[in-house]
Amino acid sequence: MKAIWNNKVIAESDKTIVVERNHYFPPESVKKEFFEESGTHTTCPWKGLASYHTLVVDGKRNPDSAWYYPAPRELARGIKNYVAFWKGVTITK
Repeated sequence: MKAIWNNKVIAESDKTIVVERNHYFPPESVKKEFFEESGTHTTCPWKGLASYHTLVVDGKRNPDSAWYYPAPRELARGIKNYVAFWKGVTITK
């Protein structure tokens, strides 16, 4: 699977984990040069506290368009630090 935004592949892996129709990419599969930490956090009742990244590609910013769970609850421990996307990021094979 590939995650694409602003015509760049920002993550690629054949080992994504699908949770609630979102592909979670292993941390080693993301191209960190396109990611900035965000101060945004949200809480999922069963996964726990999510942290966010802003994508920056060729000078364009996509705030809070990637998220991950650094310390997920027990039911979601399999996606610890895996990254999922939204806000215009395309996921393709």
